[in-house]
Amino acid sequence: MSGTYQTLEGPATASFAVQGSEFIGHARPADSVAAAESFVDAVSEEYADATHNVPAYRVRADADGDLLREYSSDAGEPSGSAGKPALNVLAQQDIENCAVVVTRYYGGTNLGVGGLVRAYSRAVKEAVEEAGIVEERPHERVAITVAYDDSGTVRGILESEGLEFDADYEAEVSFEVRVPLAESDALRDRLRSATSGRVDLS
Repeated sequence: MSGTYQTLEGPATASFAVQGSEFIGHARPADSVAAAESFVDAVSEEYADATHNVPAYRVRADADGDLLREYSSDAGEPSGSAGKPALNVLAQQDIENCAVVVTRYYGGTNLGVGGLVRAYSRAVKEAVEEAGIVEERPHERVAITVAYDDSGTVRGILESEGLEFDADYEAEVSFEVRVPLAESDALRDRLRSATSGRVDLS
């Protein structure tokens, strides 16, 4: 996938009550299926006492970003009343690389399928609004390993490109960099040429 896509600016929650049932929508950016699933697990653990924790996510599942993985579950609610409506909100707004979980504490009144669809959709909509939507370019992570002598050169290049990175100074120096897909080949070439090929890239 080239070009840009819409995702969430950051994590957010939104809550409201419907006929005694409390709904809490949790939303956050997730740049992999593993990140989405660990967020779902974390919310489900934190709200283990809830009646339902309904997950949904849409994530680009491969490095090229061509495969969009969509997942949702009704988590014990009547079929089609919870997970699908939650996922539909993300699909309708064309939001990718994000995960949502709607927590429900049952309040004693059955809302019916229509009522549940409205409540779960609203919880996701409000959490997404709270999070804010931004336009992102597809990124990949590049791991760079160099000897100490070349680490200053590499760091200088990364900083001049304005890239986000983590550096780990051990026997050798390792950098983990987040690079827009469209620029990663040029960055690799620049690093190889600046270090006369002494850089290890993966």
